[in-house]
Amino acid sequence: MSLAAFEPEVLALAQDLRARALRVATAESCTGGLIAAACTAVAGSSDWFERGFVTYSNAAKVELLGVDGALLQAHGAVSEAVARAMAEGALQRAPVQRAVAVTGIAGPGGAVPGKPVGTVWLALARSDAPTQAWRLQLPGDRAAVREATVHAALRALRQSLR
Repeated sequence: MSLAAFEPEVLALAQDLRARALRVATAESCTGGLIAAACTAVAGSSDWFERGFVTYSNAAKVELLGVDGALLQAHGAVSEAVARAMAEGALQRAPVQRAVAVTGIAGPGGAVPGKPVGTVWLALARSDAPTQAWRLQLPGDRAAVREATVHAALRALRQSLR
């Protein structure tokens, strides 16, 4: 997948963020930094992109984002509770007004009962509103799931500005 595929969405997001003087952070598991990479692929992203947390392991979620280990035990990494905690942790640990988090099963393995391949939880934390979360069920192979997750995260960030 080429980062150019995300450029139109990122440019529109950049314009909206600059107009409001807002900054963002990402907290990523299943995308492994692709959201941050898409954002920083455009010139001038330092105006609005602050940092990205790649927290692929549960230990990284706990250490870098402050996700409670009990949440991980009770709900699993791919859950609404963990996605919310990841987004809120990123918001608390970075000088930003928006943080987006994703955790999911991109495949081909990793599916468990009730969480098939393509299951992704996306959460958006804001400094001025309650955290929101969405469960996505995305079709396709690993690359397709990860690409669709990046698009969904960029859309969620843009919608938070409306």
